[in-house]
Amino acid sequence: MQEEVEFVLDICNEKMSAAVEHLEKELVHIRAGKASPSMLDGVLVEYYGSMTPLAQVSNVSTPDARTLAVQPWEKNLIPAIEKAIMNANLGLNPDNNGETIRINIPVLTEERRRGLVKQVHQEGEHAKVSIRGARKDANVSLKKLEKEGLSEDLEKDAEASVQKLTDDFGKKVDSLVEAKEKDIMTI
Repeated sequence: MQEEVEFVLDICNEKMSAAVEHLEKELVHIRAGKASPSMLDGVLVEYYGSMTPLAQVSNVSTPDARTLAVQPWEKNLIPAIEKAIMNANLGLNPDNNGETIRINIPVLTEERRRGLVKQVHQEGEHAKVSIRGARKDANVSLKKLEKEGLSEDLEKDAEASVQKLTDDFGKKVDSLVEAKEKDIMTI
């Protein structure tokens, strides 16, 4: 029975870790007014008939805090890359000089910053909902194990472990959200 309890706890831990990892990935896409190559991670370019991530057909760099530079490996890709960036709905306007594509990152207004902070809090809440869902699944599995012969003491101890995991991952989510909020609100 102890192996089953450990298995339930491992699954719970994996699900909660996945929720935090997903939150981290989502927060990268919420821009804080500073240029970052990761802002273009989701951009797919049509490359010889297939959709290819931008990073696989070009070099994306940040020459300064407010500019992204995209250097395609093949010059004939410039129009396709420009189109892909426009179609990604990132609110960015690419400017090409025939060799590279430059993207100026506009300064965020106070209103836009507040909107981004709301978005960050929503992402944080989604992560917490996933964590609570993992807790619920683990507790349901523990109740089933109790019906199959697991002692009540072991079940209560396992539930306490699940709650501790939930609290720990909740704190991680809070700290990620807080750090991103501070990043966004810093001018």
